[in-house]
Amino acid sequence: MTAVFSHGRLRLYLLKLLDDGPKHGYELIRLLEDRFLGLYAPSAGTIYPRLQRLEAEGRVTHTAAGGRKVYEITEAGRAELRQRAGELATLESDISSSVADLSALAGEIRSEVRGSVRDLKRELREATRQTRQSRRTPWEAAPPPGPARSAAPGGESPLLAELDGRLAAFTVEIGALVRAGRLDDVQLRAAIRVLDGALDGLRRLLR
Repeated sequence: MTAVFSHGRLRLYLLKLLDDGPKHGYELIRLLEDRFLGLYAPSAGTIYPRLQRLEAEGRVTHTAAGGRKVYEITEAGRAELRQRAGELATLESDISSSVADLSALAGEIRSEVRGSVRDLKRELREATRQTRQSRRTPWEAAPPPGPARSAAPGGESPLLAELDGRLAAFTVEIGALVRAGRLDDVQLRAAIRVLDGALDGLRRLLR
């Protein structure tokens, strides 16, 4: 769970969402994900136990509709919201700051990944060109434009070996940045999504 919702603040935010109207658990999860721009989504195992606790305390009730439980805030729940209005305002401010930080972090990672992907594309194109040249017959092969580059052990293109090194260095650097930043679960989830997007881009490139 994101640190923004520590110390029982998720319970307060659930009451706030239900004060806007009855909702089932999945709707609450989607609303929270939207609030965090898709960078954080609580699990069902996080939401439903809190709803059950709120119901046991008389803060919410539920009705069955279409095989789902639809939760609705009670007057006791609204009274708690009124009593904790100042805390709710602070929570909203903290959420806005957290979303801004996450967006900035995601932007930085995307910039780094885009630069790495551009390098990888260039190196893969060059490796493909050299591989095709090496397969030509002697009278088809054109002389290299610059100094000859020696092949890596086993006849592998030196650019492929360089690509392997870049990938290893990229992995080490990302790991170091993540650990040095002491990221919370939300930030780590955002970083994973950005890297997944980069991997999808490479898969499309290499097909």
